[in-house]
Amino acid sequence: MGIITTLQTVLFRSIVDALPAPVPTRYLTNGMFTLTSLLFVFTLLTLSSLAVFWARKLRLPHSVLLVAIGAGLGLLSYVPSFSFITDFHLTPELLFYVFLPTLIFESAYNISLRKLIADGPVILTLAIASLIISTGLIGGLLFYLLPYFGIHIPLTIALLFGSLISATDPVAVLALFKEYGAPRRLSLVFEGESLFNDATAVALFLVLLEVVLKGYNGVATVQEGVLTFGIMLVGGTLFGLVVGMLFAKLVGMTRENEAASITLTIVLAHVTFLLSEFISHHVVIGGQHMYLSSIIATTSASLVMGNYGRAKIHPHAEEFVEKLWGQLAFMANSIIFILVGLLFVAIPLGERSVYLPIALGVLIVAFSRALSIYPTLAVFNIFATKRSHIPTSWQHLLSWGSLRGALAVTLVLLIPESLEVPGWSLGVSPRDFILSLTIGCIFATIFIKATTIKSFMKSLKLDAMTNIERLEYQGAQALIHNEVLEKLREYRDRGYVSETAFQSLIEIHNAEHTRALRSVEAIAKGTEGDLTKRVIRMYAIGIERAHLKELYAYGEISERVFKRIMTKLELQYEVIERGNTDPHILVHTRGDRDIVERIATSIRTIFFPLSPREEIAELYGYYRAQSIISRKVLKELGSYRPEHTESIFTTESMEHALSLYKRFREQTESKLAELERDHAAVIEPLRRTLASCGVAKVEEQVLAELQEKELITPKLHVTLKDELGVS
Repeated sequence: MGIITTLQTVLFRSIVDALPAPVPTRYLTNGMFTLTSLLFVFTLLTLSSLAVFWARKLRLPHSVLLVAIGAGLGLLSYVPSFSFITDFHLTPELLFYVFLPTLIFESAYNISLRKLIADGPVILTLAIASLIISTGLIGGLLFYLLPYFGIHIPLTIALLFGSLISATDPVAVLALFKEYGAPRRLSLVFEGESLFNDATAVALFLVLLEVVLKGYNGVATVQEGVLTFGIMLVGGTLFGLVVGMLFAKLVGMTRENEAASITLTIVLAHVTFLLSEFISHHVVIGGQHMYLSSIIATTSASLVMGNYGRAKIHPHAEEFVEKLWGQLAFMANSIIFILVGLLFVAIPLGERSVYLPIALGVLIVAFSRALSIYPTLAVFNIFATKRSHIPTSWQHLLSWGSLRGALAVTLVLLIPESLEVPGWSLGVSPRDFILSLTIGCIFATIFIKATTIKSFMKSLKLDAMTNIERLEYQGAQALIHNEVLEKLREYRDRGYVSETAFQSLIEIHNAEHTRALRSVEAIAKGTEGDLTKRVIRMYAIGIERAHLKELYAYGEISERVFKRIMTKLELQYEVIERGNTDPHILVHTRGDRDIVERIATSIRTIFFPLSPREEIAELYGYYRAQSIISRKVLKELGSYRPEHTESIFTTESMEHALSLYKRFREQTESKLAELERDHAAVIEPLRRTLASCGVAKVEEQVLAELQEKELITPKLHVTLKDELGVS
């Protein structure tokens, strides 16, 4: 597979001019960053930030407006004063080695591996079978239909375009799904498909590109292609799991230094990608290059970090990690979508050999996506369980909501500019031809599909709230307005607001509060089962999670105990959400943990088994944590006065939750007393250690408060922090 080696050699060349020349347009040229090109980059970021607010006012998806801005900048660049726009150099390395790993990590890090595995069959069906079908349909239809317009291209070129354009881009669609309220499982399936079909598309693209360069040699070419394709996917998965586990351990070692652990997540995303390329370039076994899919390796490593390694990140840093990667992905996508608009302006539409294939390509891509979805999922549903079944309305959205983006542009840039195809007679080079089709299709999906997804979802009723969501929504409204009413009375009594303003506002919020309470009552009466019990149980689990994280943050429970209880809470939440109002609160289903955690547990059990004292200490920590979080739930639920909850949750649902957690607390405290009685020699030192953790918690909180209120100088803060050993 010579082309794969050639493309991967790019990383190791030290002279920029030696790299394969990117697309020969005014917007894609080799070279280093200049002052004006840097000015352009920061201009793009400024515009993309402002576009968030403009898009909201115009009621347009953010990605759509970014592409429009890019097209406008492309036209503006013809004005001499704005010629610096053309100085920006978008190279294959920038897209492939910087932007792509960033987008992959951000997406995979936030996916639940356990849920991903649960929907693994349908995700893999879409990511592999549907993508291959789509590639074949696009390539075949282009090859056979273009001659009717007097345009002839080789089948290999048509298939090459089909492989790169079949991969969907989840970023814009998932943002819309979140905004418009698509079902969470549908969003997971779509995101999982997008992640894994990126890897499939790249592997298939590289195999086809090799065929384009070296020609088709019958069975030998097919065998080599299938072998390489399999090695890339399987090898990439295994390599990503290993690297992900390694970096998860490193993050655990640096847990007390938040900056170090956060930095390691950035290193993980890009090192996994680069090492995959390095191995593919250098490692040969039995005469066969060990080609690894860098995309699937990064995806696997990111999934490991997001599921197994996330608990090793200090809880104080966890929120920052998510926001950091969200910011990085926002910046990368903003630049890419604006550049799509720039590239669209640069398409040589004057060439008849380009604009007819673009129009035809847009129609063929949409048709092929639909034809790769419906029959495939029809077959899948025949063998699927009722719970795994994919509704027809979801299939419609999976078909229509398939935008194209970063990966397609990146793959085009990996095509050598010098690519020559025997018998090529069009007025543009093969790479410019494929680039034009790619940009045209991206432009069409962004402006046609993205702008219509909201109405499409509404017509399919996929944006409708569930009964629980409706109850939660109205209940939240009632609580908010009730709190506002109390604060207004307090402000009036203290003279903060005038009597006139008070009467005006009190009337508005009284009306809203009454309306929300009536809605809650109507929803509760109009549905089967006791929704209020489910809602309050879900709320109680949220309280447990919050306090469990706090215990873990201050070292009062081990990582194993934290994961064990958190998994149990997640499973209980899902069961309650599906309709069970009273799942057993003590249940702990070890078998439902994700596969990475199970592998790690098996390794620990075999090679690093706990001693009897450690097992007792862990069991004590488990029951102690359960006791604490149950008391926290009782305290918080008990703080709501009857007038706050009576019409929202009902007295019966509140009493049900309180009695459940009282019983739970009694059971765990009984277990604790039993452990303390039977293993006093082990428990007593542990209790002293836990008391020290509690003291450290108070010290850290007081120190933070002193700093926030500027009662100590920064110098004293550092000094006290070191003396107290506060992280």
